[in-house]
Formats: sequence, C-alpha cells, structure tokens
Amino acid sequence: MVKEYNPYDEMLATLDEAATLLGLRESEYSFLRYPERELIVSIPVQMDNGDVKIFTGYRVQHSSLRGPCKGGIRYHQDVTLDEVKALAAWMSLKCAVVNIPYGGGKGGVRVNPEELSHRELLNLTRRYTAGILPIIGPEKDIPAPDVNTNAEIMGWIMDTYSMFKGYSVPGVVTGKPLEIGGSLGRREATGRGVMFCTLEVLARLGKNIEGTTVAVQGYGNVGRTAATLLYNKGCKIIAISDITGGYYKADGLNISEINKFLEETSQKTLAGYQGEGVTKITNEELLTCECDILIPAALENQITAKIANNVKAKIIVEGANGPTSTDADKILAEKGVLLVPDILANAGGVIVSYFEWVQNIQSLMWDEDEINRMLEKIIISAFNDVWKKAEEKKTTLRMGAYMVAIERLVKAKKIRGIFP
Repeated sequence: MVKEYNPYDEMLATLDEAATLLGLRESEYSFLRYPERELIVSIPVQMDNGDVKIFTGYRVQHSSLRGPCKGGIRYHQDVTLDEVKALAAWMSLKCAVVNIPYGGGKGGVRVNPEELSHRELLNLTRRYTAGILPIIGPEKDIPAPDVNTNAEIMGWIMDTYSMFKGYSVPGVVTGKPLEIGGSLGRREATGRGVMFCTLEVLARLGKNIEGTTVAVQGYGNVGRTAATLLYNKGCKIIAISDITGGYYKADGLNISEINKFLEETSQKTLAGYQGEGVTKITNEELLTCECDILIPAALENQITAKIANNVKAKIIVEGANGPTSTDADKILAEKGVLLVPDILANAGGVIVSYFEWVQNIQSLMWDEDEINRMLEKIIISAFNDVWKKAEEKKTTLRMGAYMVAIERLVKAKKIRGIFP
C-alpha cells in the first residue's frame, strides 16, 4: 500500500534527520516539531445568487522565537491543515536560514478562486481577515501573497484590518500595491532570488551561464520571473509549464515572445500559445527532460520517487515550497544531482517582504536598485552559510540549510528560555 503524502510528516522527517546530524537530543529541538498556534475559521460568504456558502480557512503560527510570524496566504481547493502547518514550519526555517528577524506562519482557504466572482472573492477575503484578525498584526503575524492570491487581495486584507483598528496599518501585510505601502521589487523578489541562487551554483561549479539549458515547471509569478531573468542572462529556457501543460523547444523558447503573448491576451495561462517549433509535453516529460537545470516552481510533491529516478537535470533549484519528497531527495542525492533547497532558493520573497515591513513601520521608501542590491547580498550570504555547512558535514545542501536554520532557532530558544 502506497503511503499517502503528508507535507507535515515530510517536514518532520527532514527536521529530525538534520537535528541528528547536528548531534542534538530531541528535547533540544522538540519545540520545532509543534506549531505554537493553529487557528481554523469558518467563512460564510453570500454568493451572487443570494445563497450563503461556508468555506474553511486556516492560519498557523509555527514559531515566533526570532520575531513576528511571517508567511503567505493561499487560496486553493486542496488546502489542508497539514499543508498549512508544513508551510508555516518551512517559513520558520527559511527566515532563520537567511537570518532575518521573523518567525514562520502560513494561511490558507479551501476554495477554488476561479469559481468565485470578483465580489465573492472580496467578501471571502474580508470575512477570512476578520476571522484571523485576533492573531495577526505588524508585531505579531504578517501575511503575504501565495498561490492564487496577489497584491489586490493583500490590499483588501490591509483595508479590513485597518477598518477594525480605526487607522491605516500598512505593515499588517506585505506584497501590497505600491499605492498603499507596497515595496518596489516585491512581485519579482522570489523569482529573482531563484535566479541569484542559480547563478551562484553555476559560478561555484565553474560553468558558463551562456547556453545553460533550463526547464521551469510552473509559469506563474515565481517561474515566469526566474525564467525571464535567466533568459536575459543568456540561459536557454527549453521547457516551461502551467496548468495547461508543458511547452518544449530543444534549441530554446522565445521567452520574450511568450511574455508578450501573455500580456497582449491578458491571459493567466499559456493556453493557445503556438510558438514556432514548440512542442506540447506533459508535466512528467518536463520534469524528466534533458536539461542542465530544473526549476520546480509550482506546488508541493511534484518530484516524487518515481520522477526522481528519471530526472536528467544535473542541478535542481526549488522555486516552490516542498516540491521534492523525502524519498525523491535520497534518490537525487545518490544520483549526484545538486539540489538547492526551497528554504534557501525561494527565500527572496520573504527577504523583500521584510524590506517592505521595515519601510512601512519606519515610514520610508527605498528605490528598486537598493532593494535588489540588498536582496542579492542577503541571499548570497545565506547561500555561503549553507554551502559551508554542507561541506563541513559532508551532506546535501538541503541538510546544510536545515542545520543552519535549526542551529539559529535552538540558540534563540536557549537564550530566551521557557516561560514561565
């Protein structure tokens, strides 16, 4: 019988393995195995036809040891509490890896937003915000965009929270529109961080950027930004995909043409794109195609053990959270695939979210060049820490990243102690 995938169990397995490599007793890190707080809310929404429909929402705060909880909110029909718990834990580890003063949190609503009108989506967001309002705030827990949420939805959350408070509170969320306190560079930050990590790996291995072949699973905000930036640097993007399927061209896709197609047709998907020499492929074919670098930038559990056995990429840079199962991780390591883990590779988003929060609470604004410069400095510094730890312990970059994060969190716990 095949074991059912549980993202929180996957997180725990990796956490335990890394802690063991550090020589920690379970009592020293057991606080990381349990979220500090889990909130489940029911969300009644009056639909356009007058009916009232109830949706389920979650907000999990995994750790506030190193600062306010931080993490996105996703709207997806398959959201579960275990998924949100895992994502919150990965956020705690991610913030510790890049050494910013945040803990980890995550939120989600079990809904297919494509089935809601704009007004229904607004009502859902406001009611969900009201439900989690007691535990969020600039000093407590700061949401951000995630799967199927965006700057507009963050604006609604900020407005709802502000109406309850009686004054404008831009620092309650990040990833907002610029006009109400958002930060330059935030929308591209996660994909830009993936690009920085990819270039750093190539530099460490002494490989040329020009002509390096790249496949990108998931052509949403993260995947599209990473693909575009790497394309502009000279990489050959040979495959991309979204929910409509994969698109492949051995001698390189015209990413500029694809982006123009999406902008001119105002489409959210690649459906209907027919570039010269482009072949439609399946998701599995993309993940297992001949390429130098694979960037999974969709959802969790995409590279399973079955897929891992057939992966031909020499390098994987995780743009999504939890895209590789623990079983697949071991197979890839045995095959000699160099994998840059999610809690490092996609940390660009939370780094620039931190910049946005700082700008909000200090009532200032940095220009985009400064934002991108500071992002690169922080993520490359974190990459160095992880690389050094992995070499020291003779292990994978994932274990290296987990060990860096766990050490910082355990040290913070020892300093703060247990209350009362």
